[in-house]
Amino acid sequence: MRQFVRDYALSLALGGLFVFSWFLQTVTGWFKFAAEQRSHGEAATLFGDGGYIWHWAEATLENWQSEFLQLFTFVVLSAFLIHRHSHESRDEQDQLKKEVEELIAELKERR
Repeated sequence: MRQFVRDYALSLALGGLFVFSWFLQTVTGWFKFAAEQRSHGEAATLFGDGGYIWHWAEATLENWQSEFLQLFTFVVLSAFLIHRHSHESRDEQDQLKKEVEELIAELKERR
């Protein structure tokens, strides 16, 4: 078990932070929903037509949609565009490839 935790500590920590933040979103959303319902003179319910589950699902899916869109955009654009000297960029690889090709061409000329 200790080896598993050591090998996957980053994933476990990020997963724990995700679950904890999702839990906090759920609890704080419930308190907000319940306060709004009280202000309208209605009872806060979890399920049903006007239940909290629909507000919770909408907030969760909106958040996930924006995060996935952001990540997808970053991955796709970084595959095609260059930001010089960044770790995600291929500019150093392109420069190295060019230098190797020039060396090969020079060696062929010397033969």
